[in-house]
Amino acid sequence: MAAHTASMFSIATGSSDPIYRQLIEQVRRLIAAAVLKPGDVLPSVREVALVLAVNPMTVSKAYNMLETEGLLTRARGVGMLVADGEKTQGKEKLLRPTLERAAIEARQLGLDDEAVLKLFKNILGENK
Repeated sequence: MAAHTASMFSIATGSSDPIYRQLIEQVRRLIAAAVLKPGDVLPSVREVALVLAVNPMTVSKAYNMLETEGLLTRARGVGMLVADGEKTQGKEKLLRPTLERAAIEARQLGLDDEAVLKLFKNILGENK
């Protein structure tokens, strides 16, 4: 059982996604990538709120929603743990909504498939 620090999270202040949603998506991705494993302890609500300079209720809301989904469990005296089981989504399923939004935006801009794929491949190469 590994304990993690709040520095594993970040927020994009200019994003149209609410902060609690950003946290939820980050936890989902970290679980899917096996950075967070079943039994791992998440940083406390207070710690995350202090590091990210957000309201503790925002972090609490994200953790509660993840608990409702079955991705996290609450352990008395320990905090929030990554749940055991196969509740995690596949990596492709997590990425799909982002790519769908990008595809819609590409269509609205009138870009052809080849140009979009070339741009995506360039971005993938830049972020290695």
